[in-house]
Amino acid sequence: MVQKKQYVTIKGTKDGLIFLLDDSCSYENLLEELIEKLSSKHYQQSEGPDVRVKVDIGYRFLQEHQLTELENIITNGRNLAVDQFESRVLSKEESEKLRQESQTVTLMRIVRSGQVLHVKGDVLLIGDVNPGGTLIANGNIYVMGALRGIAHAGFGGNEKAVISASLLAPAQLRIADEIKQFEAEEKREQMMASAFLTEQKSFQIGRVQQLVHTHPQLAKNEAQLQV
Repeated sequence: MVQKKQYVTIKGTKDGLIFLLDDSCSYENLLEELIEKLSSKHYQQSEGPDVRVKVDIGYRFLQEHQLTELENIITNGRNLAVDQFESRVLSKEESEKLRQESQTVTLMRIVRSGQVLHVKGDVLLIGDVNPGGTLIANGNIYVMGALRGIAHAGFGGNEKAVISASLLAPAQLRIADEIKQFEAEEKREQMMASAFLTEQKSFQIGRVQQLVHTHPQLAKNEAQLQV
């Protein structure tokens, strides 16, 4: 006798219940089994606080009315409350945001005093950041020129971001929420230098070659390298 595949798995945790919904079956079969499992007396209305439920729908895309339908089936007549639906499907907006944050934008210009440039991903600036100029990136900042103004990498909270410059003599560096101000006596020019945050959230500044050991994840698309 062939055992019927289960489309709905219910697991208990210290925080409540997790509903694991198979993403390979039809939506109708999923609803049928969910209703059948929840018909058990174990899930009928009882006294006491609601049990918190997280619903994992896997790689299935559900429209808003289907999510509402699932929530109603789970909660109606039962002391169950859906906290969240967890999906591995990205929306167009989420996908576009990830694309922008993973790309490297190349600029050829001078960031002059009073100018503020903001890039959502990594930025490669072929030019200078003059005193009074500001370059901001959600990702990493690479300056093929002199960085004498302000550079803010990891805008939005990325503490793994780095700042590199052919000539590093900034007025201020920022990575995520951490700030390092450079006083006049600290403004010595460093060639081919980089800056990043240590685990203690202090700035580490040294030669750019250190990134090979501290940030190997910066290497992208090495599989395309032909040797």
